[in-house]
Amino acid sequence: MNRLEGKVAVITGGSSGMGFATAEQFVSEGAYVYITGRREAELNSAVTKIGKNIAAVPGDVSSLEDLDRLYAKIAEEKGRVDVVFANAGIGNQMAPLGSITEEQIDRTFSVNVRGLIFTVQKALPLMHKGASIILNASSASIKGIGSLSVYAASKAAVRSLARSWTADLNGRGIRVNAVSPGYTETSIFETLGWSKEQLEEVKASITKTIPLGRWAHSAEIAKVAVFLASDESSCVAGIELFVDGGAVQV
Repeated sequence: MNRLEGKVAVITGGSSGMGFATAEQFVSEGAYVYITGRREAELNSAVTKIGKNIAAVPGDVSSLEDLDRLYAKIAEEKGRVDVVFANAGIGNQMAPLGSITEEQIDRTFSVNVRGLIFTVQKALPLMHKGASIILNASSASIKGIGSLSVYAASKAAVRSLARSWTADLNGRGIRVNAVSPGYTETSIFETLGWSKEQLEEVKASITKTIPLGRWAHSAEIAKVAVFLASDESSCVAGIELFVDGGAVQV
């Protein structure tokens, strides 16, 4: 069953992790996918791995010029956008209150909030009734985690945008929803500067707090994105769907 047959999708941060897994899943469900990201080599590698119905457009979501270039290419080649998965984000700007810097705030909000806002806003002229916008938030949007206050605040903003944009798009038939992953097996934790031993210790400690007893996999986030992108969720709008093994629910 090709639930996204004939749809044109945009995935930011699509070269690795949840973005790549979602691109792979979207293509397998019949979509043509445009992925974007800052690292051209990784984008090209992702295109090669998926192999068909996918194109890469290098760019930074915090750059309006890069976003304009992305959507100009899509307008020329496809003429429309059916699905936007605003996935690009950063989460390695860690600092407890008392040590937060301007650079951490500016960089986190520039990508996670400003970049996400313009990723969606600039897609709107190409979107039509039945289109779906999916925002990648986080379970951190509702759970206090030490040293992650700036990141958590940015993801709480993302969740709020899903609600407000659902109201803004009232009457246009375009749905907006947020998917909020919990702890997920991605490479982001390798960028935090911890040793392998420290990382394993932290992961083991976190796992004890998850009712399902394990971290999520990127492919599981991708399957939820497929649901929200497809007509199977045709009456779902403005929600935050957690994919966290029950960690913030219990």
